[in-house]
Order: sequence, then C-alpha cells, then structure tokens
Amino acid sequence: MKFDSNEQILLKGLANNDTKAIDTIYKDNFKMVQAFILHNNGTYDDARDIFQEAMITLYEKAKSESFVLTCQIRTYLYSVCRRLWLKRLQQLGRFGLQVENFDETVPVEEDLEMHEKRNAEFAIMDRALGSLGEPCKSLLEAYYLQKKDMSEIAAAFGYTNADNAKNQKYKCLMRLKKLFFAQYNIGD
Repeated sequence: MKFDSNEQILLKGLANNDTKAIDTIYKDNFKMVQAFILHNNGTYDDARDIFQEAMITLYEKAKSESFVLTCQIRTYLYSVCRRLWLKRLQQLGRFGLQVENFDETVPVEEDLEMHEKRNAEFAIMDRALGSLGEPCKSLLEAYYLQKKDMSEIAAAFGYTNADNAKNQKYKCLMRLKKLFFAQYNIGD
C-alpha cells in the first residue's frame, strides 16, 4: 500500500532526525492533538508540551529496529497524547470533564511506562553528573558529548599523555556510576 510506505518513510526520517519528516509529522498531527487538549481542559502550551513528549516517544520507538507500527502515525500519536494528557489531568486533580473519544486508539501503556522510567533515569543521571564535580564532569562531557579523543582531552586538561587522560576518565566514570546507583537505589 502506498499509504503504508509513506508512513514507513516518515518513521525512518524521524529516526534519522530528518527535519522534513519531523515537520510533516508535526503538520499532519499537531492540530488533532491541540483540539483534543483544548476540548479537555487544556491550553495551547499544554498541547505543545504533550505533543513534544509523544514525538519523543515515537522517535525512541522509530530508532528501535524491533518496532513495527501497527497503525497510522496519527493514531499512535493520538493514543500517546491522550494517555499523557489524562495522566496529567489526574495528577493536577482536574480529571472531572468527560473526555472526548476518538475512533482509533492504540494501547501504549507499556511504551509510556518505559518512556517515563527512562526520563526518571535521565533525571537521576543529570543529578549524579551535577554532583560529580570538576574536572570529572568536564572530562566526561568532553569525551562523551563533544566526542573529543584522548589526546585532545590530555592537552586540554593538562595530563601528560592520552593514557593518563584515559585512566582519569575511567576513574571519573566509576565515580559517576557510584553516584548514579546510590541515587537510583534510593528511588526504588
């Protein structure tokens, strides 16, 4: 089917950060989500936030080789947005209105739970990285985020050679790991 191939092209584009695919998905689906949220006790900003979270969920799924979309992108996004919005209303204590139904919904609880767990882990990692201190934080950021090689890091941080920088990176990584799991286990 031509429709299915277009959906797959959009998903592949999303997974590859293709702005054209992302724009198309946004243009084709945001108004539907906006209307749902506006009609169910929300604002335009709420709709943007919820849609962004749903796009991140879809992006993470699209990056996974095992993910098979069994419905239209719009149906998947709507289902994720609906779940996220109902959960937010419940948290805010504003879940008193009758929510409008949509013909096509997809069970996405598992995806959302995984997404929320990953977000919680990212928050813990961010706190652990924040409490790591210098020069470890900058060294790890230089290696993992800025993709610098060990000789560049050695020069930037004043280590005698790349092996010393590598050794220091390992020690910093172990400290970060210890901080992360200390905070992670507290949350359990």
